[in-house]
Amino acid sequence: MEILDLTHEITDGMPVYPGTEAPSLKQANTIEEHGFAEKLITMVSHTGTHMDAPAHIVAGRRTLSEIDINDLCGKGCLIDLRNVKGNITPEHLKPYETELKSAKIAVFWTGWDRFWGEEQYFADFPVMNEDAARFLISTGVKGVAVDVISMDSVDCFTLDIHKVLFNAELFVAENLKGLERLSGKDFDIGIFPLKIRQGDGSPIRAVAFLR
Repeated sequence: MEILDLTHEITDGMPVYPGTEAPSLKQANTIEEHGFAEKLITMVSHTGTHMDAPAHIVAGRRTLSEIDINDLCGKGCLIDLRNVKGNITPEHLKPYETELKSAKIAVFWTGWDRFWGEEQYFADFPVMNEDAARFLISTGVKGVAVDVISMDSVDCFTLDIHKVLFNAELFVAENLKGLERLSGKDFDIGIFPLKIRQGDGSPIRAVAFLR
C-alpha cells in the first residue's frame, strides 16, 4: 500500500484565511538548556490543512468530539474540477454520481494549491453553488475535502455553502495539496483532526491510501 501525505506544513508566516491570526511557533525548551525540546504553538483551530466540524457555523450541529471516526476515513472519490471557472454546478458533479454513492468522502481537485503562498490563492477559486451542494448531499457522502481555502468565496460573509453542508451534518476539509497524485487511482482517504472536546475545527493530517 502506498500512502500519500496531502497536508501543508504548519509554519510561521504560512497562508491563513484573511483576517485570521497567523500561527506562532516558539521554541519553549531546548535539548541544550533543558534536556528536551518542546515548541509552544499558538494558532486558531482552522489553521492550514484543517477540518471544519458542522458546529463551526451551525449551532447545535456535531462537534469534533461527536463525529464518528469511521466517518473520517474511507473510500474517496476524486472529482476533477480544474477547468471550472466560477461556480461548481450539479452538472460538474453528476458524471461522478455512481462513484460518489459508493464513496465516503468527495475530494475536489481544482489544482488551486499551486497558488499556495500567493495572493491568487485567496481569490477566484471555484466553489459550489447551493444546488451542487444539495446534489452532493444526496449522494450520501460523509464529507468533502478541497484544495482551496474555503467552501465559500472569501467575500461571501453569509457562508451559504458551509451552512447547506453543515445542516446536513457533512464535514469539510480545506487546504489539501497534491491531489494530482490521486488521478486515475483507487484510494481511501483519512481526515485526522485532533480530538478536541466540543471542537469547531482542527488542523489535520490528510492522508490517502492507494489501493
